[in-house]
Amino acid sequence: MAKITPMMEQYFAIKEQYKHCLLFFRLGDFYEMFFEDAVIASKELEITLTGKDWGQEERAPMCGVPFHSADGYIARLVEKGYHVAICEQVEDPKQAKGIVKREVIRVITPGTVLDHTVLDESKNNYIMSIFGGKNGYGLSVCDVSTGEFQTTEFPTILAASRILDEVARFSPAEVVCNEAFLEHPVAKDLKERFRIAFSDVDNRMFAYATAKDTLEHHFHVSSLDGFGLAKKEIAVSAAGGLLWYLLETQKNDLEHISVLKYYTIGDFMPLDVASRRNLELTETMREKNKKGSLLSVLDETKTAMGARTLRKWVEQPLLSAAEICKRLDAVEELKNDLFLREEIKDILRTMFDFERIMGRVVYQTANARELSMLKNSIENLPLLKRTLGRCKSGYLQEIYEKLDPLENIHDLIDQAIVEDPPFSVREGGMIKPGYSDELDTYTKAKTEGKAWIEQMEEEEREKTGIKNLKIRFNKVFGYYLEVTKSNLEDVPENYIRKQTLANCERFITPELNDLAELILGSEEKIVDLEYQLFTEIRNAVAAEVERIQLCAHIISVIDALQSLAEVAEKQNYTKPVVDEGDIIDIKEGRHPVVEKAMAGQFISNDTYLDSGDTRLAIITGPNMAGKSTYMRQTALIVLMAQIGSFVPASSAHIGVVDRIFTRVGASDDLSAGQSTFMVEMTEVANILHHATPKSLLILDEIGRGTSTFDGLSIAWAVLEYIADTKHVGAKTLFATHYHELTELEGKLAGVKNYCIAVQEQGEDIIFLRKIQRGGADHSYGVQVARLAGLPPKVIKRSNQILKQLNAADITKKAKKIAVESQEQQEETVQQVNMFNMGEMQLTEELKQLDVMAMTPIEALQKLFDLQKKAKGM
Repeated sequence: MAKITPMMEQYFAIKEQYKHCLLFFRLGDFYEMFFEDAVIASKELEITLTGKDWGQEERAPMCGVPFHSADGYIARLVEKGYHVAICEQVEDPKQAKGIVKREVIRVITPGTVLDHTVLDESKNNYIMSIFGGKNGYGLSVCDVSTGEFQTTEFPTILAASRILDEVARFSPAEVVCNEAFLEHPVAKDLKERFRIAFSDVDNRMFAYATAKDTLEHHFHVSSLDGFGLAKKEIAVSAAGGLLWYLLETQKNDLEHISVLKYYTIGDFMPLDVASRRNLELTETMREKNKKGSLLSVLDETKTAMGARTLRKWVEQPLLSAAEICKRLDAVEELKNDLFLREEIKDILRTMFDFERIMGRVVYQTANARELSMLKNSIENLPLLKRTLGRCKSGYLQEIYEKLDPLENIHDLIDQAIVEDPPFSVREGGMIKPGYSDELDTYTKAKTEGKAWIEQMEEEEREKTGIKNLKIRFNKVFGYYLEVTKSNLEDVPENYIRKQTLANCERFITPELNDLAELILGSEEKIVDLEYQLFTEIRNAVAAEVERIQLCAHIISVIDALQSLAEVAEKQNYTKPVVDEGDIIDIKEGRHPVVEKAMAGQFISNDTYLDSGDTRLAIITGPNMAGKSTYMRQTALIVLMAQIGSFVPASSAHIGVVDRIFTRVGASDDLSAGQSTFMVEMTEVANILHHATPKSLLILDEIGRGTSTFDGLSIAWAVLEYIADTKHVGAKTLFATHYHELTELEGKLAGVKNYCIAVQEQGEDIIFLRKIQRGGADHSYGVQVARLAGLPPKVIKRSNQILKQLNAADITKKAKKIAVESQEQQEETVQQVNMFNMGEMQLTEELKQLDVMAMTPIEALQKLFDLQKKAKGM
């Protein structure tokens, strides 16, 4: 091979270190890509593929994008799953000896995007690490754009469900993990179910000692105990591995990641994947849109920070009644005080997303315009603090005390940065007059340089008496004094001769040189000095990152609270009573999303569940009558109450539930080889394994994916298992078309029948949408089919077949099974009681024995007698 060019030698050396990235190689005003990177980028970005000489016969494939507009191109590549390494010129080409020095300054991955034009401002962009160890699994998440950093751990037996639940909650854009986790079946499930980008990390970086060192060095601490990580080795490994990956790819100290929070399963209500999907908390099941979700109803936030916090609240309901009530009291005060709420909203409207702006400030990518946005965002903080000072509720008073007005940061930016700064930080025009005396001098030289030269020219004429003396300029000498030969005898001694011409001579003076240097270099010096001053200001702001982040968090909480108050007022919601009891008592409850869509035409219903006589409601009635809506609204009202929201009801008493489980609708997972019925059974199994007496279960049409008798048998057995307090005993709404199950009322403790009222008009039916006591005697399926538009011939034949099937009357068989089931339960209870009595007698007899006074033969005989009695129990 012929020798390759020095520039391409440099390219290959850098590319070798970043084999798995598309390398954006800075050449002048462009980022260039070569060879395979160029082929990929030209296809993905739809840009022209050209070529470049590199010392070989064939030209190297090449394509490029302008450096000043590269963000959009990079975002498109990252969105497609590529990693992009940004290779910059790290020295001034004018000062370089030979090839300009270049280094990769950052690797952009799906989980480390900072470009605000790409990120959804209403949601976090998380990167997650999952570490699999011998004793369990650790999980850590970080939002690089805001600095949020959390970690947790859980035992191996909980790994599959907990990891899936957490991935569903955080929706990470990227996952890094160790090799041990990749071997876990849940890793494959994650890739197939969530289509997440997985990235490789050196396995050694997850080692506990290395991870611990990484975290301690970053947070400048000698122990992680202060973060709640004492004896949490698995969580430390997950967090340390993630932080190492971020430091390695971002080439930045990441000072805005200033706190690591350890959280546990008990901090928030866990919601599994199915429940999040079925309840449509943040997006709809079909379109995957926010519109039509619970979040769309509750979101009246005025800032991006508030929108992200409200989303978190919806995704992680609270479990502490005290914390819930604290939020509810704050919402109540804001709801009842219209003027207070409007003042707060007006202030919030002036605020940009300064939480994410601070991320770019720390990264040193924020420009002067963003600093100006930061200043405008915090300008009204003193006014907000005064406004909050009028609040009476405990939570709002806490917020008032913690709110930092950041006045010194506002004053610094206000004194330094012009009102409407340019986008670029390399072209000047950012710094206000009066901030820097040196800059003001250069600026004055640029604008008044010509007048200064004219003034010096006039002064020199008067001093020397040479009336035709002139100050001129050329590119060779710069500024000089020109004197005709007839006046040479009047030239002062301090004039220094530079050039002799036929008719005149040219001179310079130290004063003229100083002025010339000031004028000629003023524009370049202005640009350089402005950039230097700007970076000093930006660094000063970055040094206050913890104060600003805390303030941003407080603003986000205020915004989320006022949003809930605003919705409560507009939608006529009521404050729920929330406690640690076991009652769910909802009067005139409404579905928040459906009600809003129907513009007030929604028919309300009551719900009552407890841990005793009414813990399991069997709900029957025809399709389209509203069973699913009713059950979902109950779950949503409970969830809303536990995030601290008012609820759509005339009154509500909610005993805190530890989990909400739902099994609603039909769906398959063909990619995983699971049919609709298999998915249904998998979700039911998950519920039965994890539900407790404190849980709320929403079960719709269990067993409908198989034959009638198989399905009825499964639904029956599931009901018995849930109703049994030894197994589950959870508060449950159970909708079914198996009317035979209504026979269980009076046979199983805690079971009550309810149905959806309908009114028949000939062959048609009217859905009254009201829940009432009792069971439905048939499902009106044929009538619903007629409403759906099935051909009359099909409807007629359906009625004929229905009459024949009704003659078989499997309900009678069901009644017999129910009686047998009750008799079997009573017999079991009797046997248990007899066993307990026998056990007590044996225990008492053992207590009366004087073993030390017995001979070996007597002891052996007594043991034989006791064993005989035990076998007969």
